Amino acid sequence: MNKKDLSERDICSKFINPAIEKAGWNIKKQVREEVSFTDGRIIVQGKLYTRGKSKRADYILYYKSNIPIAIIEAKDNRKPVGSGMQQALEYSEILQIPFVFTSNGDSFVFHDKTADKGALEQEISLEDFPSPDSLWKKYLKHNNLETPEAQDIVEKDYFVDDSGMSPRYYQQNAVNRTLEAVAKGQNKIILVMATGTGKTYTAFNIIYRLWKTGVKKRILFLADRNALLTQTKNGDFSPFGNDIMHIIKNRKIDKSYQIYFALYQGLTSTDDDKNAYKEFSKDFFDLVVIDECHRGSAAEASAWRDVLTYFDSATQIGLTATPKETKDVSNMDYFGKPVYTYSLKQGIDDGFLAPYKVVRITTSVDDGWRPTAGLIDKYGNEVKDRIYNLKDYDRTLAIDERTEIVAKKITEYLKVTDRFAKTIVFCTDIDHANRMRQALINENADLVAKNWNYCVKITGDDEVGKQELDNFTDVEERFPVIATTSKMLTTGIDTKMVKFIVLESNIQSVTEFKQIIGRGTRIREAEGKVYFTIMDFRKATNNFARPDFDGDPVQIYEPEPGQPITPPDEIEQISTDGGEPTPPHDFKPTAPDIGIDEGEDKIKKYYVNDIPVSIIHERVQYYGKDGKLITESLKDYSKKNIAKEFTSLDDFLQRWNEAEKKEELIKELAEHGVLLEALREDVGLDLDDFDLICHIAFDQPTLTRQERANNVRKRNYFTKYGETAQKVLNSLLDKYEQEGIVSIEQGSILKIKPLNEMGSPVELVRAFGKRKDFEMAIKELEEEIYKEGA
Repeated sequence: MNKKDLSERDICSKFINPAIEKAGWNIKKQVREEVSFTDGRIIVQGKLYTRGKSKRADYILYYKSNIPIAIIEAKDNRKPVGSGMQQALEYSEILQIPFVFTSNGDSFVFHDKTADKGALEQEISLEDFPSPDSLWKKYLKHNNLETPEAQDIVEKDYFVDDSGMSPRYYQQNAVNRTLEAVAKGQNKIILVMATGTGKTYTAFNIIYRLWKTGVKKRILFLADRNALLTQTKNGDFSPFGNDIMHIIKNRKIDKSYQIYFALYQGLTSTDDDKNAYKEFSKDFFDLVVIDECHRGSAAEASAWRDVLTYFDSATQIGLTATPKETKDVSNMDYFGKPVYTYSLKQGIDDGFLAPYKVVRITTSVDDGWRPTAGLIDKYGNEVKDRIYNLKDYDRTLAIDERTEIVAKKITEYLKVTDRFAKTIVFCTDIDHANRMRQALINENADLVAKNWNYCVKITGDDEVGKQELDNFTDVEERFPVIATTSKMLTTGIDTKMVKFIVLESNIQSVTEFKQIIGRGTRIREAEGKVYFTIMDFRKATNNFARPDFDGDPVQIYEPEPGQPITPPDEIEQISTDGGEPTPPHDFKPTAPDIGIDEGEDKIKKYYVNDIPVSIIHERVQYYGKDGKLITESLKDYSKKNIAKEFTSLDDFLQRWNEAEKKEELIKELAEHGVLLEALREDVGLDLDDFDLICHIAFDQPTLTRQERANNVRKRNYFTKYGETAQKVLNSLLDKYEQEGIVSIEQGSILKIKPLNEMGSPVELVRAFGKRKDFEMAIKELEEEIYKEGA
């Protein structure tokens, strides 16, 4: 066979694989083919979603397991040898891979990121593909890692999990960059990874590899919640075994372990003589890992910053989703620049984090309210005469009617989506959280009557609420459904099933805003959690416009009075019978005993009622792929994006007719944010995909599937086929009429009733001749279906 007739896969197996194997690469252990390293962004419209294409490399070559060093982009022989280099370079940047190759089976083009100027990219023969050792030596030299001690660290094996779990690409990057920094003698290191991307799992892999080398024998892991310590020790860190791990409690120190877990607050005291950390010698620990290091550790004045100073001889690694940078507080000043950053935006784009919608609600008093002269509040206090606004509400002034209308809107949203969707309502303080709980209980009296803990307050002053945190975070537990809180759930707690976040607190800090959003970013696709919704009553989502915010929503909706609480493209899906799936899950965190919102500043607060409050406002906004806001209807939004894909009606018709499978064309549109199912529901017409696109984008008249099928039957073109073949085509036409064009393109169509009752797939294909004759008949059927309008 001529080389130019070979498929890309054939080029790989016949030319590329032999070349790299001859160069000394172990095909089974060091080479992975067709590696999908992202999941594909979740694209949401209404309650419907699809996934965009995942990023896939033809080859990734590893010096050792989870240490990628080279990438190869393969093409068929009809393309030039360097074809695909741009894409390969893009992937190499994401994967942080230094050596990039392309090949069409004739030779390789080699792009060497470690090379001096002039030798960056060159063509090499198949016989000259470099060996693993030669590339690794170039990499070590380029990164100043040539000493035996440095090599011992960066080459140490990862932990091998019996379950087959392995780090995602960004976790590999974080671990490998951290070990390289340690190998080069860097003693203060910070990793920035968005909430929900597995910081503790990453930390485990870092610690495991350093511990196995013997260069870090005694390790301290610091966190700010008891729940996190237990969760970490019994979860990601369990492979170490309990014999060498110990949680420091009640300031009692036992020096017989190797890996210690402690609370920031559990090691320090306002009484210097009671600082538990001083019972260890200054050089006791070789490594200190600080989880959520944006909380306190960044502040020079924080009491426990002394812990870091005391153990200054140890390597210190900070983990955070939100590095804190202000004129007074700086993580970067202490730790230096991050060795690796994986942002919220990147996590959403990769499909590892859930995207989110925003519903913005504005009340009639939000822009300002002034009391009448001499107004007395509910408790006999004269309300100070001034203009109050969002910054004051529930902090210095509580308006009962505003609290009630917020509770009504929250409940209204849950009733038209899912009344059992896990919900967190962030309030200004504990008092506000309690009043909001009461208002929500009154709005949901039917469910509260059956389950007292449908809605609970989870704050630092409430032991019952803190105990209910176990159930709120447990995937298997239905109740509580709604948690009202002030600060307790802003950080650190793993709330996997939260689908609805309500902002009733004045959030000015991007750090806090990101942490709050992080409560909803976990994806649980099997249980139907693929995105979440933020309802904003405080204009907190103005933080999207801040330059230091890095993850835009997929949609913003601002209903006016009389408008539905959900966006117009979101379909009612009421659930009240308790029928949600409850998959097995063994994580059950212990109740935290740190009340971070205890001892809140006591501020004089007025409590007023009989104030007329109403809802005002509508606007639907989508964020496009470029991050810019688009304000228009779903129909107009779709029309614009279809126009980007097809320059004209003729262009669309040509692409439609030439497409081997229409499903691929439909997927391309979905990647541009056009979901035809959501659009079909918005338009209110049950149209074929072809007619829907022609109608929306090109203002063409429409035919129903039934009309198209009947027109084909009237032409009676089937008569040129034999009896069995005619029956097959008539059944396929019936299938199209019922389900659409994609249904008859499936490879398994001949195995489905009524076709499978006519004979075996082989027998039915033979009725047309050979397989290619059957495929031609399907193609001709499609042409007949779309003859009108095509």
